[in-house]
Amino acid sequence: MSRIANFAPVAALVATLALGACGGGTAPGGYGPPPPEPAEIDALARDIAALGPGVDPEEAARAAQIAHTHARQLAQDYRVSDPPIIHNTKVNMGLRERGLCYQWADDMQARLAQEAFRTLQLYRAISPGDRLFRIDHSTVILARRGDPMERGVVLDPWRAGGDLFWSPVTEDPKYSWRPRAEVLAARAARLDSTASAQNGR
Repeated sequence: MSRIANFAPVAALVATLALGACGGGTAPGGYGPPPPEPAEIDALARDIAALGPGVDPEEAARAAQIAHTHARQLAQDYRVSDPPIIHNTKVNMGLRERGLCYQWADDMQARLAQEAFRTLQLYRAISPGDRLFRIDHSTVILARRGDPMERGVVLDPWRAGGDLFWSPVTEDPKYSWRPRAEVLAARAARLDSTASAQNGR
């Protein structure tokens, strides 16, 4: 690889970091967004409670509180100080230990699972990077217990670097979600098919 090729990713990172320095506010410790407003937590709690009859309002409120506050905590733990794609680059270059989207989803899922909700159910989903310039994205979905993933709410802490994004699964303006197991199984099948074709040559 040429020196220019080696230098290009570093130059791009430096340039983007300079632009990122003009971004919005951060938490008092210098990493991640400021603490969530009570209105943000209340709005998510209402959306979770509205998933259907039988959802415990107390569980909805607890899930909303944890989702918002843990997203901020992860941003501090990951030392997030840049937009998500730039933080990804830092992780891939070894400048940060964690903070890829699937790691946000892993850690958010683990924290919510500690609550052992009776009326709510956790799912994992992937939006495959099938389009040009789009990489795979992972998230957690919270649904009423017994309902399919598609009727749940996306809880995406990665998208805004710890400022929790949420929306109904089918109304996400940026990503089309599929069950993680389904995406991984399809990918494994494609790899097996490719390997078989190459071995048959």
